Amino acid sequence: MQVVTHDDAVSILEYFDDLEDPRSSINRHHLLSDLIVISVCGVLAGADGPKAIGVWARAHAAWLKKYLELPHGIPSHDTIGRLLAALRPAAFQACFEQWIASLRQRDAGGLTDEVIAIDGKALRRSHDRKKSLGPLFLVSAWSVQRGISLGQLATEEKSNEITAIPELIDQIELNNAIVTIDAAGCQKNIAAKIVDKGGDYLLALKGNQGTLYQGAMDWVIEQMENDFSTTTVERYVETTKGHGREDTVEYFHLPVPKTLPGASLWKELKTIGVAVRTSLQGGKETTDIRFFISSLSLGVRRFAAAGRGHWGIENSLHWCLDVTFREDDSRVRDRFAADNLAWLKRFAISLLKQQNDKESIAMRRRMAGWNVDYLMQVLAIKPI
Repeated sequence: MQVVTHDDAVSILEYFDDLEDPRSSINRHHLLSDLIVISVCGVLAGADGPKAIGVWARAHAAWLKKYLELPHGIPSHDTIGRLLAALRPAAFQACFEQWIASLRQRDAGGLTDEVIAIDGKALRRSHDRKKSLGPLFLVSAWSVQRGISLGQLATEEKSNEITAIPELIDQIELNNAIVTIDAAGCQKNIAAKIVDKGGDYLLALKGNQGTLYQGAMDWVIEQMENDFSTTTVERYVETTKGHGREDTVEYFHLPVPKTLPGASLWKELKTIGVAVRTSLQGGKETTDIRFFISSLSLGVRRFAAAGRGHWGIENSLHWCLDVTFREDDSRVRDRFAADNLAWLKRFAISLLKQQNDKESIAMRRRMAGWNVDYLMQVLAIKPI
């Protein structure tokens, strides 16, 4: 397959060359590269599992023959399913690392304070009662500004998120990035690992860090009651309106006090952040207060941008996976297959977000299914 490189897109199809074929050489009729390309295209075009990928491939057989060798014709959905169940997820994801690195390098000169949000999500219908397995839980790293999935790790339980996050951090480049994680990842070793890799951390602080949380909350409340007369504080307010709701978020950014219990145990801990969200909808007002600890120096707008960015993994990735890619409806039970399909969906979102048009991700995915020329544009390829 010939690959064309555009100024605004980098072809991903060239990155499968080093992927080791996990299948037995006996009765191996289909090329690994053909199967991978079909899987990527199928998911981009609207397929959510091996059966749908196979149906899409048969419907586009003539088009696929312009690009692929297909020595034994279009593979069955069973063949695709067996491959996805055999591929080791780590090796499969590694094929895309160069593509991801190329996009991050392309924007390196113009992007500062890249926010990398790390968060977990359960594949709700991936449970397997026969094997006493609950839903597969995936921890993802998401580049907020670029709209790129940087990596993922699968665990069997949400409680394993704490051990998965350091492994995921080891796989991604953090230099000069701000890493945001919810309260489950607010751990000393995770904070230290982020700093050691050249990044800054912004970690949500809740009751799982009992003494530190209570100390920070008591101190901040005391400063608020004294109108911050004995400490430095930076404030910033944002207001957004939409769907009949008005949200006002007031951010406070303060230096860590010397009296904060356990502060010295957190590497490069410098500031405490507070976000007070007031929501007004249908005449009813609600308030939510969130606390954060960070290695960032004092700078409330920077803190606000990073905190807001973390919510982006819910809005830009998880919501899109649930609504547009129907991830929670997937009934794939095999752990490797479920993990690999989940990565294909995250990668598809990343590809679709690189398109320079005004359409939503849902509409871009429909367009990729309706129009093979648009699908070619997303993949940046041309026929042999």
